[in-house]
Formats: sequence, structure tokens, C-alpha cells
Amino acid sequence: MAGKLEGKVAIVTGASAGIGEATAIALAFEGAQVAIAARRAERLKAVAERIESNGGKALLIVADVADETQARDIVHKTHAELGRIDILVNNAGVALVGDIGGANTADWRRMFDINVLGLMYVTHAALPIFKAQGTGHVVNISSVAGRTVRAGIGAYNVSKWGVNAFSEALRQEVHKDNIRVTIVGPGMVNTEINDFITDPIAKQRSEERRKSITPLESEDVAAAIVYAVTQPPRVSVNEILIRPTDQGW
Repeated sequence: MAGKLEGKVAIVTGASAGIGEATAIALAFEGAQVAIAARRAERLKAVAERIESNGGKALLIVADVADETQARDIVHKTHAELGRIDILVNNAGVALVGDIGGANTADWRRMFDINVLGLMYVTHAALPIFKAQGTGHVVNISSVAGRTVRAGIGAYNVSKWGVNAFSEALRQEVHKDNIRVTIVGPGMVNTEINDFITDPIAKQRSEERRKSITPLESEDVAAAIVYAVTQPPRVSVNEILIRPTDQGW
């Protein structure tokens, strides 16, 4: 039986691990050809092999979305190789959390370059293709931190609120072009995201919060994304907040 996304082409950024990896695999399972983009070539290769061993097709693109040229190349290479783009999942992101007063401001710049500008660069490059096709779906991975504010993650809050604002402005701009926009905002997920926190106190806090609950798995978030992108054309799922059952914040 054909999958729900048979004949479709998807791009997933940050696809070398975590939510991105799980999403790429889930979309391929539904029949989509998937362009997987990230910085870590060996990790991407393993994801591509997993997809192809199950009969899917993966296009591997090594790129850093924080670099505008590389971000745009993800879209251009995918379109050139696979002929169209139906779904863009802007998943690449980092959570360089910590108190504002003691922050390393280089972390702020890196976080905004990836979480906000990288997402915007890839989306901007995809829009002309979506408009020419008369269809397209942008899925932006935000966070519960894009809806609630907590001391100790202020700059991360700002980046994810930015993702939400950009997404809603985009939705209002392109809905008449038959382009759908979905925000997916997970709570605590069992991924490697904490590994990149440079502030040792903030890293410890984050690990303690994760250990205090049963976090989501990446596959849970991927399932929410698949739900959004497999709805009938008349249905636009604008936002999904998905928390662990025992996460109260």
C-alpha cells in the first residue's frame, strides 16, 4: 500500500540526529523522497543508509544553515536533483541556554544564526518554488519555550518566540498561494541538544529537569510532523504543542 506522501519531496534540516533524523525516517516511511541536511557528514550518511535500506530515497546534503549561501544551496540542490519540493521541515536548532547576566554573547549570535536566520534563509529560498508549484508546506520546529518564558533560558526564549512570529507572519502572507505553515513546539525531548550547552550551571539545570520527568522521544515529535503534513489540502494545522505528560512547565 502506498504511503501518504508517495511522490512528495521533503527537506529536513538538522537531520543528522534527534528530531531531524526521526522526522526524515518517518517521512520516508510514508513514501516521500527526503533531502537530509546537516553539518555532520558521517551522521547524515548513517541516516541516509537507514532510509535506503528500507526502500526509501535520501539525498544527502552537508550544509550549515547559519551560512546563507549554504542554506540556500540546500533548497537549490534538492530542487535540481529531485525535481520539486513539497515539504520543508526547518528543524536545525541549538539551545545554548543560561542566565542573561553571565552569558557568553557569542552563544546568542550562534543561536540566532541557526534558530532564526537559518530557518528564514531556507524558507526564503523555498518560497519561489512553492509558489510556482501552487503548493508547499513549511514546518518550523519551535519549542514550548516559544510560548512560555522561564529565567535561565531567556535568549533561547527570544529565538523561539522569533520562530513563532516569523511563522505566523509567513502564514498570513502565503496562505492564498496554497502554502501551509505549521509550528511544532515540543517540550523536553530525549535528544543530544543539552550536549552543546556551554554554560556548565545551565547544562546541569537542564539535565536535572530532564531526569525529573519522562521526556518525549524524537519519534513522538516526528509523528506530530507527519500528522500535520498528511492532512487534506483544505486543512492547515497551524500549531502543535507537544509536551511530556508529566511536564508541568
